[in-house]
Amino acid sequence: MLRNFLKIALRNLLRHKAFSVINIAGLAIGISACLLIFTVVKYELSYEKFQPNYDRIFHVVSRDSFSDGVTYNPGVPFPALEAMRLDFPKITTGSLLASYGSQVTVLGANASNLSNDKKFIEETGFFFCDPQFFKVFHYDWLLGSPEVLSEPNNTVLTQKTAKRYFGDWKNAIGQFLKFDNNITVKVAGILKDPPANTDFPIAIVTSFETVKQNGGIYSYNTQWGSTTSNFQVFMLLPPDVSMQNVNSQFANFNSKNNTNRNPGNTRSNFLQPLSEVHFDQRFENFGDHRASKPTLWTLSLIGLFIIVMACINFINLSTAQAVGRSKEIGIRKVLGSYRWQLFGQIIGETAFIVLAALLLAVAISVLCLPSIKLIALIKEPISLFSWQTFYFIIVLFAAVIVLAGLYPALVLSGFSPALALKNKITSASVGGISIRRSLVVTQFAISQILIIGTIVAITQMSFVRNADLGFNQDAVFLINSNADSTMHARQESFKQQLLQIAGVQKVSFSNDVPSSSNGWYSNFAFDHRPGEKFQVSLKFADEDYFKTFGLQFLAGGAFGKSDTVKDVVINETMVKKLGLKNPEEAIGKEIQIGRNKWNRISGVLRDFKTSSLREDIKPTLIGSDKNFYSVTAIKLHSSNITGTKANIERVWNKSFPEYAFTSSYLDENIASFYEQDYQFALLYKIFAGIAIFISCLGLYGLVSFMAVQKTKEIGIRKVLGASVKNIIYLFSKEFTLLIFIGSIIAIPIAYFMMNNWLQNFVFRIKMNAGIFIIAIVLSLFIAWIAVGYKSIKAALVNPVKSLKSE
Repeated sequence: MLRNFLKIALRNLLRHKAFSVINIAGLAIGISACLLIFTVVKYELSYEKFQPNYDRIFHVVSRDSFSDGVTYNPGVPFPALEAMRLDFPKITTGSLLASYGSQVTVLGANASNLSNDKKFIEETGFFFCDPQFFKVFHYDWLLGSPEVLSEPNNTVLTQKTAKRYFGDWKNAIGQFLKFDNNITVKVAGILKDPPANTDFPIAIVTSFETVKQNGGIYSYNTQWGSTTSNFQVFMLLPPDVSMQNVNSQFANFNSKNNTNRNPGNTRSNFLQPLSEVHFDQRFENFGDHRASKPTLWTLSLIGLFIIVMACINFINLSTAQAVGRSKEIGIRKVLGSYRWQLFGQIIGETAFIVLAALLLAVAISVLCLPSIKLIALIKEPISLFSWQTFYFIIVLFAAVIVLAGLYPALVLSGFSPALALKNKITSASVGGISIRRSLVVTQFAISQILIIGTIVAITQMSFVRNADLGFNQDAVFLINSNADSTMHARQESFKQQLLQIAGVQKVSFSNDVPSSSNGWYSNFAFDHRPGEKFQVSLKFADEDYFKTFGLQFLAGGAFGKSDTVKDVVINETMVKKLGLKNPEEAIGKEIQIGRNKWNRISGVLRDFKTSSLREDIKPTLIGSDKNFYSVTAIKLHSSNITGTKANIERVWNKSFPEYAFTSSYLDENIASFYEQDYQFALLYKIFAGIAIFISCLGLYGLVSFMAVQKTKEIGIRKVLGASVKNIIYLFSKEFTLLIFIGSIIAIPIAYFMMNNWLQNFVFRIKMNAGIFIIAIVLSLFIAWIAVGYKSIKAALVNPVKSLKSE
């Protein structure tokens, strides 16, 4: 019997080739989309799960409460580490101090080697820690042990890093490196490369004692009032200690240890589970990105939408074809077949089609997998095949068979043999018109949700791309460097040489550009009154900073040339938060940062975006302090930028031969803020396109079937005088109505979804009626194209031929 069922299934596929292709193609594309989405979601959810104590590792984070709100910081003050070890003796506590953009010079076996040919800039993966960190986190040691990090000037490399520096990691032990042209360290251990799915991209780990002995280079200090996100603490809780218990003990931790608290600020610490480090948008992590759980759930929902649409196509076409199989079913029943046997036959045929679609989907997924980085921040190659994927495929296979095959099997196996053999079963009576209409409405509603999502995402990202940031970001070339005495001694000479280059307009030194993801915040006092109840964002820059970036003054002007902070400039937001009526009131007033001397305000800037458009503009103060200058900003002429860059690099290598040249463009740095959002917009484009394609496949199949069913009706209408336009209207009127009904369902759902996404941006577009009208018109246009070809073809058939064929 099974052989007979397979033979019948194959014959039906070959007899109705067009419908078979539509069904298999629709299901294959839907299954492939689900597989790729599953691969991305599975990968993002797998971060840190290779750690054996994954469930017991927690990140200690900080929360600062002010009168005007709450801020969060993933770091803690440096002295907090030892205080935690004293207050929580039963808990293993480790820490990491990260340095970004540090230079590594490979010295080799001779620590006194003066050669500086092998220079590397480590943008990420450069850390300091003590042996306790490796009691919290597990890494495989190929050579050495965590104890080597108890000694100053010892460092540990991963296999990949050691190979990059020395050619073979086995030759690295005992070799010497110089960090930031200041500290010479010896390689004392080799770690096995950690997996890619981690927010701790360890490449170089140096003993924390090295930092303590060179505090000025890496901003190490023993002040409780200074917190940097680069210094983070992690705890491994014993099995009998809960997160809630530790959080309750943290309630008094700061008040007990920090005796110089700011009255306007209440700081508290709490534990963040390791499972949330990759997803919590409140905190930075050491990795290259954070994933958003709502985005992952949106991805999963889109995958579900697409597979449901593919199943709807199958159901509609299968029930529409049921009329042609009514006699077959009637004869089988007369010859003794039971309903359950017929039900099994139809389900078997469905399984056969789904299996063919599944094999095609796997092939499509394998081909598309290298391009997965277009829709996710996954830079390393990942495998489609794993035991989780295998189980997912089995579940998906079973689910699609049930979704796509259950209803058609119930309809076909339920035919009355008497009605079937008398040709009394029609397309109008199969499964009920209302059910098929409901399915088509569902399909169009899903398509329009994705179309609206695409329009909103594209519009918002266009707004972001073209937003007025309050400064000039075009043709601004940036060079990152150390903030050390050697650099500072040569900076003025370097600046004068740069200004001699034909393509250079202006040059400025600073610790940060106007808009960045960096943050340096401090408490302060204004006009000799008690400390303010909010923090100010600090930037240090020279007198040419304002002209280089095109910042505009509302009152006063820039400060004069100085190596230390004298006069300062504030922004418009700070004036408002200080309660001043206008910018002029601030000019001449004095301001005190922390416990430093009072400085005069010389100017007020028009607000510029201090960070991404997701965040409010921060109250900002800019002063001059040469000790912190690590960024050289160069405003270029727009012509011959490539040649100018080559000349800049030549001058750099002449001025700073011992320093590596690392550069970027300001507009590219700002664009990187929104990398995930651009991918979100692209994701909607791709899957909206897939949904539209599947919808069109289904429409084309249904209209094709209707054209065959209505052959005689069309012939009679044409004989009675109906025009081609009338025939096309006959086919399209119902689908047009169903699209409008689908729109009514889709609009509130799409509004809710996209409005939630837009809440991530402080500066955002408004969702107006035009967006929804465009989506409806676009859906109608696409549907009419899908319906139009087959409708016109049916309308142009000679009526004599149509009536004869009947």
